[in-house]
Amino acid sequence: MSEIIQKTESFVIDLLTNDLDSNYLYHNLAHTRRVVKSSKEIINSHSLNAQDSEALILAAWLHDTGYTKGSEGHEEKSCSIAKKFLEKQGYSAEGIKEVLDIIMATKRYYEPKTDKEQIIRDADASHFGQKSYMETCELLRSELSLLGIANYSSKEWLQANLQMLRKEHKYYTNYAKEHWQSGKDKNIKKLKKEQKSEKEIAKKEALKAKYKTESPDRGIQTLFRVTLKNHLTLSDIADTKANILLSVNAIIISVVLSNLIPKLDNPSNSYLIYPTIIFVTFSVVSMALAVLATRPNVTSGEFTKEDVKNKKVNVLFFGNFHKMKLPDYEWAIQELIQDKDYIYSSLTKDLYFLGLVLNRKYNILRTTYTVFMIGIVLSVIAFAIAFHYFGPDRMMTG
Repeated sequence: MSEIIQKTESFVIDLLTNDLDSNYLYHNLAHTRRVVKSSKEIINSHSLNAQDSEALILAAWLHDTGYTKGSEGHEEKSCSIAKKFLEKQGYSAEGIKEVLDIIMATKRYYEPKTDKEQIIRDADASHFGQKSYMETCELLRSELSLLGIANYSSKEWLQANLQMLRKEHKYYTNYAKEHWQSGKDKNIKKLKKEQKSEKEIAKKEALKAKYKTESPDRGIQTLFRVTLKNHLTLSDIADTKANILLSVNAIIISVVLSNLIPKLDNPSNSYLIYPTIIFVTFSVVSMALAVLATRPNVTSGEFTKEDVKNKKVNVLFFGNFHKMKLPDYEWAIQELIQDKDYIYSSLTKDLYFLGLVLNRKYNILRTTYTVFMIGIVLSVIAFAIAFHYFGPDRMMTG
């Protein structure tokens, strides 16, 4: 890399890092680096002399520096900044003119006349053929909005991008056509697919709006559905926690029964009796509490027609109808669905009693985990004390 290119790279990085408005989400240092990288790729596939290659790389670094002075006429501003910098570095007048001509070739709608101009235009539009195109163009859309230049809806932006890729833009160099054109074609297909999806979404939104006007209770139904689902999820979590405790304590007890208790017959191990009792006791209590947390309540499973007529029973809960005959239950459901208030009342009861069950489960689980924690700590302390004061070494010295 020549010295002038190194100095230009440092200058541009410093300029765009410190002087560029943060609202430039697309025309920033990342974009400039991408153009430089793409320019080098094309240059490597062309038989350019060192002077032309250097001019192209310098133009790639400097072509968007004008954005530090504003978006309007940024190419001319970039030329002004480039000329001032290169003159300060003692670059030749002929070389400076060549760099400025290449920068001006990046102007929209410009038709390139030389190989260098074709290369810079293809490098500047290399992202059209990359997989990240959709994300990159969204950055440009956001940039235009933040700077107050233009506000595009999703539909308008898709249309503008399709117009750009299909009718306005084309690649000039053989390298770009070979390596980026296929990616560009894929991005056009993606945009068409997005455009189609936008139309389908618009139709669905229109239908949703229609259903909302026709069904004012939709929000209430969603409330009950989501809340009931959350309650059931919390109940599953509680059962899982209880099962974990049951499994852990079952393993602990089985290990104690198979390995530790048989050794207590030996008088030399008598010092382990009390720590073992503490250990086993707390494990058994933890298991008992875990079982209590998941133990189902027994319900009557029946209700009368008077209960339904007086709205005293929740016919949606299985515990209230599991002993009923099918015709009687079908009659109760028909009564329910004819009365909207009764439906909401039944759902409310479901929520309330599920809440009571959850409260009981989580309170018992909290106690269970506390007992298990205390038991483990006390057991470890008890074993430590037993080994320290009554272990085999103490008995021998005694």
